[in-house]
Amino acid sequence: MRIHHLNCGSVRTIDAPGLPIAPAVNHCLLAETERDGLVLVETGLGLDDVRDPAATLGGDWVAMAQPRLAEAETAVRQVARLGFDPADVRHVVVTHLDVDHCGGLPDFPDAAVHVLAAELDAALAEAPSFRYRPAHWAHGPKWETYPAPAGDDWFGFASAPLAGLAADIRLVPLGGHTAGHAGIAVHDGTRWLLHCGDAYYYHRELAPDPQPHPVLDVVQTRSEIHHDLRLGTQARLRELVRRHGDEVTVFSAHDPWELAELQR
Repeated sequence: MRIHHLNCGSVRTIDAPGLPIAPAVNHCLLAETERDGLVLVETGLGLDDVRDPAATLGGDWVAMAQPRLAEAETAVRQVARLGFDPADVRHVVVTHLDVDHCGGLPDFPDAAVHVLAAELDAALAEAPSFRYRPAHWAHGPKWETYPAPAGDDWFGFASAPLAGLAADIRLVPLGGHTAGHAGIAVHDGTRWLLHCGDAYYYHRELAPDPQPHPVLDVVQTRSEIHHDLRLGTQARLRELVRRHGDEVTVFSAHDPWELAELQR
């Protein structure tokens, strides 16, 4: 399986000690699978968001996130630039339904959209709100929803196989940020990648001596729904890296330095 690491929506610029100043990102994956066509993991911001952000993203979110709003950064344009027909994206898998993670759903109207059922239920119940915007699913996505799995079948975490996809792409619940937040595990033929969504925001949070980012930590703390559960998820991810870092590459949605390293 070939994996492309994409930034589907630059937002406000941040800095960190010893690292270059960079805009925070919306880290998405495009997976070329042999059996299931193209699979998009997360969508970032979409064409409608770029063209009419106040209507789709909401003015408060735009003021907070300060998005670049570049059409060239949308997933649909990047898929085409890689030489693919966007209609060949048959599946989209999302960690959750915050505006910056599912804004591109309308650009792939025929794809099956995989998400934990608790997340879709929360989004439909709470929208319109700061985090959930109905414009992103007004086209009627082909939802594939899943109950929270039990057990510890994936490196000590529960995981759910996805309808119509091989077992090398799985939803891994990572609670605390939203009602149905999940990571997305993808096996590239050599090792596992775990897209952690917003389970953490900054790579130094997973160090043995965690170091939250002063700006990103404010964002994640204000957007959490369960503080202790979120911190517990981060502790489990640190243990995953400690015990299985040679088998699993872990990254989050918004850290620009993680994205730059994986793109290299």
